[in-house]
Amino acid sequence: MGVDEPGLPSLYDWAGGLVALRRMIDCFYDRVEADDALSGFFPGGVTEHHRGHVTDWWAEVLGGPDTYTQRHGGYESMLRHHLGLAITPAQRHRFATTMSLAADDAELPADPEFRAAIIGYLEWGTRLAMENSQPGPGAVEHAPTPRWGWGVAPPYQG
Repeated sequence: MGVDEPGLPSLYDWAGGLVALRRMIDCFYDRVEADDALSGFFPGGVTEHHRGHVTDWWAEVLGGPDTYTQRHGGYESMLRHHLGLAITPAQRHRFATTMSLAADDAELPADPEFRAAIIGYLEWGTRLAMENSQPGPGAVEHAPTPRWGWGVAPPYQG
């Protein structure tokens, strides 16, 4: 189930579904592997396994199937992957910027409304991941997988 926005396509559908999101994730991790600021999080490169899981996460967040929750452990699993990483503000920013560039590389829809929605999620998600990655207690341990919608600007359809 996605965000309840009657009459609007999900961000997942607008993006082009699982194939388009996988294309974005592959473009992203190809860039990460070549980026000195980010590649250290993935010694030896980003595995096919990881790319598939992250694609499933993005699909679910953007209103597609709940595969990440059903097969990969949902929010708690995603949280575990970030604990202890000590992501810096500069790395967080680089991650978000790199994902935005990957959306361009993957030729996801370029309309301002769609891009604003996914960049909104990127800002929220990367800031949460950065906070949760810091040493010590403080991470919210149990929460639903987020569901992102269009927010303030639904798709412009002429």
